[in-house]
Amino acid sequence: MSENTRRAYAHDAQEFVHWCERGGCPDASALDHRALRRYLAYLQTRGFSRPSIARKAASVRAYLRHLRRRGVLGRDVAAAVQAPKGARRLPRMPRRTEAAALLDGLSDRTGSDDPRAWRDLAVVELLYGAGLRVSECCGLNIGDVDLRRATVTALGKGAKVRRLPLGAPALDAVAGYLSVGRPAWPGGPDASAQAEGALFLNARGRRLSPRDVRRVLDRNPLADGRSLHPHALRHAYATHLLEGGADLRAVQELLGHADVGTTQIYTHVTRERLKSVYERTHPRA
Repeated sequence: MSENTRRAYAHDAQEFVHWCERGGCPDASALDHRALRRYLAYLQTRGFSRPSIARKAASVRAYLRHLRRRGVLGRDVAAAVQAPKGARRLPRMPRRTEAAALLDGLSDRTGSDDPRAWRDLAVVELLYGAGLRVSECCGLNIGDVDLRRATVTALGKGAKVRRLPLGAPALDAVAGYLSVGRPAWPGGPDASAQAEGALFLNARGRRLSPRDVRRVLDRNPLADGRSLHPHALRHAYATHLLEGGADLRAVQELLGHADVGTTQIYTHVTRERLKSVYERTHPRA
């Protein structure tokens, strides 16, 4: 599992342990389905959303399986943890014209002497032009971008590596950052040992973090004043590919999804295209 997933699961397990210690079930060997139901009810009273409760329930299931393997629990009670599943919703994402305007605005800023303008453009181009997760983008090293072959190699969830094509705008943005922005970085490109080989640096000379990327998008809102979440650009990448006629399996490979079912969440935003395909091709349409 990715570092973010491990961190989230550990945090959720600790929350469950603290709840037990505060009176939920002080004796671990006494855990049963009634205690687990009380915990899920407690999460609901805390105001957590259904997806959050589902994630926390998955964390508790993993923790209970661990206790079972260690002999702390004499029976398997993990199956009793059932959380309500909410509908999977996509965040608001930019339309094609909005994404183009955002990138055009970032490109215009590269005419200044600020090397951060080159970095910001390259980061956003990779998020939207290659569909990278923000963690994948921040984890890139210089050697992961092949300018000659126009590809970027990303390390995704589950330590899965995928090589993605780069369009001309993204390629030009990264090449400009490497030739102009990064060499002029404040304090030098190697201001921190942590940044050795890192493609993108923050103001302190360290490897760019997801929080830094969020600040980049906050400084560059859309025309209506709305700031995008970095993941919205990945959703826009997938949606615009499907709207343009891309095959679902191809989009699955580009996104690095292990299950095509995960990719199918994007199909509901392309209903008009699906309707037109049906009407054009089915004999009974």
